[in-house]
Order: sequence, then C-alpha cells, then structure tokens
Amino acid sequence: MYKRIVVKIGTALLADKVKGLNKGRILKLAKTLALLLEEGKEICIVTSGAIGAGVAALKLKEKPKTIPEKQATAAIGQPLLMEAYVHAFRGHGVLLGQLLLTKDDFTDRKRYLNAKNTFEALLKRGVIPVVNENDTVAVDEIKVGDNDNISAMVSNLVGADLLIILSDVKGLCNDDPVNNKNAKLIPVVVKITRKIERLAKSSKGELAAGGMTTKLQAAKKCAAAGITMVIADGKDPAVIKSIVSGEPNGTLFLPCEKKMTDHEIWQLMNGCPAK
Repeated sequence: MYKRIVVKIGTALLADKVKGLNKGRILKLAKTLALLLEEGKEICIVTSGAIGAGVAALKLKEKPKTIPEKQATAAIGQPLLMEAYVHAFRGHGVLLGQLLLTKDDFTDRKRYLNAKNTFEALLKRGVIPVVNENDTVAVDEIKVGDNDNISAMVSNLVGADLLIILSDVKGLCNDDPVNNKNAKLIPVVVKITRKIERLAKSSKGELAAGGMTTKLQAAKKCAAAGITMVIADGKDPAVIKSIVSGEPNGTLFLPCEKKMTDHEIWQLMNGCPAK
C-alpha cells in the first residue's frame, strides 16, 4: 500500500533531561523499520532529541533559552543522538545517512533539488536518511523551528506516500488529553477545518519545540501534496508496522485527491499557493 515512508519521532519519546536518550525505544524503532526495509519499503527518519540529549549530557536543569546556548547544546547532543541510532540499526545490518537541514534547503530551488537528489541516492541504496534541523547554526532567519513541519517538507521533497508522526499522545482528540482524561480520539480527518484547528491546544513538553498546532500544519502540507499522514502514540514503535499495514491507529489525515506537481509542492512549502 505504502512504498516510501517518512517517520518523525518527537523529543518526548526520545530524550529526558535527567535520563538522557531513551536508547531502548531507539532499539525498538530500529527493529521495526529494519523489518519494513526487508519488505521493500523505503524509509526516512526525521528525529528530534539533539537539544534534549545535550541538556542531559550537560546535566542542565532546564532547556537553554539563548540561541548560542541552544546551538551549543545541540552540538553536544546531535552526535550522541546519531551514535544511538547507528548502534541500534547496526544490529540489523542497516546503514544510516545523516542530513542536517535548514529552511534554505527547502526555499532555495537549487539547494532543494540537490537535497532531493541526495535523498534519492541514499534511498536507492537501501540507506535510511536520518534528518534533523541544523540547530547548531540555524537562527530565526533560516530556521523552520519544529520537526513536525520539517517532516512534512521532507515527505514532500522525497515524494513519500505516508508520513507517520510518533508522539506521546494517541492522536488528535476532541479536547486536550493532558487536562481531560475523557478526551476522545478523532480517528479520521478528511479536511482540516477551523473547528479542527481550534482543537490544537498547546500541550508540548518543556524540551519539545512543537505541539498539536505544528502537527496540523504538517498535515495541511501533506494533504495538499497528496500524502497520507498519521499521528500516533509512539511509546511502542511497533505501531508503525500496523499503520503501514493499513490498520486503524491514531488519527489518519486523508490527502487531497489531486496531487500537485513537484514545482507546485515547492511553491507550497514556501508559502506561495500554486496557480
């Protein structure tokens, strides 16, 4: 059903400011994705967690607030994050390629096409690209700001069939599940209306950059490009397997029927509605 899949895994699932990286979860993620590779799927990972890993390594009490401190913390955490991924996938004989991107890699047409070619070369060789925003150099002018939107932009760039956003919540609910234990999951979203957008109350963790708002922004990008998107609870990464198999899980965002051309998708990502 789905051939090319992007999986985004959030900070809340990967990093704790005291315990550091959740290596056990990364190992489970590697096992699940390696099985999908064996079935002929092509996989990209968009990962958060660099700053969270750096916070733990430096034994900080909270996430840094200034740009230089955030960049320094990311510089420490990013190699620790990749080390954990490489170790986990090595046990399954899977190679990874690291890509650190900024907004310019999506907005500049030449850089966009170069990045697209790099992804294609890696995927053809059965290598999993592991993507993160380049927090060590990105400032507001060249920063996307959250990996939910980056995951949608990567999905568009590589022509993915499916984007799975793994979070610490079960999906989009009719109320904030953090404050309301009786909040009910919305299993399918056909179109993102204003009513749906109002449900996106902020419930992000202190190490996270996004929340449900950025996930809905990602869903809009994917829908316009004809890409299916799912938000699901990623505490057990094996959920990826069931989603790829088409089993109901989390919140499914349906794509628009008419898929855009590559150039129209690029225009969309840059805030220019295609004509």
